Amino acid sequence: MLSQQCYQKIDRELAKYPADQRQSAVMASLAHAQVELGWLAPETMQEIADYIGMPAIAVQEVATFYNMYNIKPVGQHKITVCTNLPCALSGGERAANRIKDALGIGFRDTTADGKFTLLEGECMGACGDAPVMLVNNHQMCSFMSDEKIDALLEELNK
Repeated sequence: MLSQQCYQKIDRELAKYPADQRQSAVMASLAHAQVELGWLAPETMQEIADYIGMPAIAVQEVATFYNMYNIKPVGQHKITVCTNLPCALSGGERAANRIKDALGIGFRDTTADGKFTLLEGECMGACGDAPVMLVNNHQMCSFMSDEKIDALLEELNK
């Protein structure tokens, strides 16, 4: 299921830890698999568990605990809006509503064309930059005015 290139990346992560602590590489291994496949199916988690040498349930516990892992298919662009209190009070709710209106979806929904998924997020550690959002777990967007949101959606929709 995973490519040889993905396994090479996982091997690099495994090399960072002693042989008896291979499970320490589980989070990075899940991240590499998700980048390659877009989400973490139960079969993918089992494959990682087998490769690392840890129980599949332990891999699943990690994948379901952290919200950066997609345990069901998501859109091409996953937008996570911080809705914790500091961000909510500083425009987070407004930003989320702007995205909901623009895309015609709610939280935990994906657009019909499969391009966008919108999620609520926990604190992203940038309260002073509110409202903040994370695109595809990698791009932090700060001070998101309506104009910046519109420009981001336009850019991602190309």
